[in-house]
Amino acid sequence: MFNNYLIYLAFITAKITKFFEAQKPYIRCKKGCAMCCKNAEFPYTKIEFQYLMSGVSLLDKDIKKNILKNIQSVLKERSMFNAETFKYSCPFLIDNVCAVYNYRGIICRSFGLMNIGTDGRVKVPFCCYQGMNCSNVIDEETHMISPEKFKASGFKEIPSAYNVNYYFLTDPDFEKTFGFEFGDIKPLIDWFLDNESLGFNPFEILEGKNENSRVLK
Repeated sequence: MFNNYLIYLAFITAKITKFFEAQKPYIRCKKGCAMCCKNAEFPYTKIEFQYLMSGVSLLDKDIKKNILKNIQSVLKERSMFNAETFKYSCPFLIDNVCAVYNYRGIICRSFGLMNIGTDGRVKVPFCCYQGMNCSNVIDEETHMISPEKFKASGFKEIPSAYNVNYYFLTDPDFEKTFGFEFGDIKPLIDWFLDNESLGFNPFEILEGKNENSRVLK
């Protein structure tokens, strides 16, 4: 069921990789940083979540247990949360490393770049204000590139903003072009409570009870 989605994923990943390479002087991402994996909503389409769980089904049982524990902890926090937006650490983050990196969603692949928001304005990644990506040229007060900081950096080219907004990357036009359906968009954690829509119980996969489900093929 993932053939066409994987073609799309390869196309998008290749584009994003080129964008990261173009911004290389301003990118400070590294394994173990994990700022982008904490304190967020993590929007996921249905097919992204299904593909993610297909990767989970291949994990060692001890890693699955850790993920399950994390999910239960997040859901407990969520049940006591009353505000409109619930942010949390990704339950697939184990010792600051993604346990399902090759199966991660679109938002996880594109985060870290300067991008163009749905309002047409340039957005910088929040990690910029924590000394990470683009922090060497962005003015924290104006949220714009500082001419002084850019000059001091010694870099030759000003970083560009790319159209890698999540809602653009999951636009229906991609469904038509590549021949698949994204499905609904929900916060990652919410998919664990929607067995009916998914057609399988993600907790059973984490418990090793449903690894041969047809929806994961």
